[in-house]
Amino acid sequence: MKLNRLTIGFLVALVLTLSVVAFAQVNRPYRNGSVWSIGFIRMKPGMDTAYLNYVAGDWKREQEALKKDGQVISYKVLQTEAHGAADFNLMLMTEYKDLATYEKNLEKADALLQTVIGDDEKQRQGYRQRLEIREVLADRLAREIVLEPKR
Repeated sequence: MKLNRLTIGFLVALVLTLSVVAFAQVNRPYRNGSVWSIGFIRMKPGMDTAYLNYVAGDWKREQEALKKDGQVISYKVLQTEAHGAADFNLMLMTEYKDLATYEKNLEKADALLQTVIGDDEKQRQGYRQRLEIREVLADRLAREIVLEPKR
């Protein structure tokens, strides 16, 4: 009787162990890629050129400094057609290696931008000026999914 209980206990433990091993070895047809910070912007009517001058100037300088420092991988600007008066028409995208890298470098990025753009007061002044030509509708973090198995 005791031997039967011991045998059954052993078999249950073996089945559980094998099922965990089998579960851990599931091959997914994708892997996690980089992380994107995406700003959804609505340029106010007639202010496209004014805002794009900022994007091609200060924003690009910020991105290039972060890229040169190794904090970001790349950046992109996508212009879209708005589908309504309250819809975005520009996406500012910055690519990070992963979420840990993004979070780890927040303070370092702020310090770097202080040297590239200026102190807090200068940055606030820029925010106030841009309020006249654009509206930030949302900011999102998105993880890229690479449609191939993990290497």
